Amino acid sequence: MAAVTFIHTSDFQLGMTRWFLSPAAQSRFDDDREEAVARLGELASETGAEFIVVAGDVFEHNSLNKSTLLRAKEVFKNLPVPVYLLPGNHDPLVADSIFFHSFADNVHVIADSEPIEVRPGVEIVGAPYLSKRANYDLVRRALEPLEPFDKAAGGIARIAVGHGQVESRAGESADTDADIIDLAFVERCLDEGIIDYLALGDTHSTDSLGRTGKVWFSGSPETTAFDDRERDSGNALVVTVEGDRVDVAKHSVGRWHFRAIDADLNSMEEVERFLSELDELPGKTRTAVKYSLRGTLGLNAQARLEQGLADLEEVFASLKPRERTMDLHLAPSEEELGELSLSGYAADALTELLEDLDNPTARDAANLLFRLSAKGA
Repeated sequence: MAAVTFIHTSDFQLGMTRWFLSPAAQSRFDDDREEAVARLGELASETGAEFIVVAGDVFEHNSLNKSTLLRAKEVFKNLPVPVYLLPGNHDPLVADSIFFHSFADNVHVIADSEPIEVRPGVEIVGAPYLSKRANYDLVRRALEPLEPFDKAAGGIARIAVGHGQVESRAGESADTDADIIDLAFVERCLDEGIIDYLALGDTHSTDSLGRTGKVWFSGSPETTAFDDRERDSGNALVVTVEGDRVDVAKHSVGRWHFRAIDADLNSMEEVERFLSELDELPGKTRTAVKYSLRGTLGLNAQARLEQGLADLEEVFASLKPRERTMDLHLAPSEEELGELSLSGYAADALTELLEDLDNPTARDAANLLFRLSAKGA
């Protein structure tokens, strides 16, 4: 029986910046996002995939700087198979669209919903964004005119490509968000043989939707957000359609990790455990961490925490507190206060600060005073 294998990916968002990354880390992030696209080509060669579909948001926006655009063109040109790019809500096909720039012969922009013949028996039907926001279900509009794909006459597979959230996933009605994709309608199209697979973009985590196993978010090939929001990114999907059967295999292609870490700290032992957890994370130069800490610490434990974090911050791509969820309090013991041996103005200042430790500024000032005193300043 005839079959076709292809790669489903999405949401490159080339040109994306992350505010929490240093210039050096942002440069690594840019390079690695391009290398993730290049690895899709390697994956195609390894698996025998015939082409790559990118389900929207290829670029972060339509106003890329020249360097980013030229580097993207170079990456696409060197892919060993044809690549089909769908304009998404980040890079819609508007008057100043980046997709009107010339690309290499192996790059094809899905500019409308007319079926595209990849090779005899294999079609792609896309639902491109023609404006920043659509006021209707783009996927439904693309599929409604289609008749069942005639496999008796040599049809192998018809692949639909869309971008956006899905009604049953979002839990919202189409009256609220007109561009929400109607999953029930898509599944009827699958049941009736109108399409064989729907490749989706927009959600950056890999996920299968519905009951058929034929509707997937590929997720972004490189991680873009912390794992409290983006659970399973850095992947690409290798999809094989053979008759009525669709096999989907997930392959990891990303290198970055964005970790959200919560911890309760109420002792020196818990501080050491938290710092050890951070220190044991692999690939620190390509790992961003945001942390949320709760609890009450004495002066020594607080000083150890701050010094440990300061040292690790030099190694990670990013290591920053999640300020709005931090709830860490300073409560020095009588023994710790006695060890300071402060007198005069310094003692009076510390007393005043300790009366206002719920104030982050006062807490930081008390910590600084403690550290200076401990050093004999």
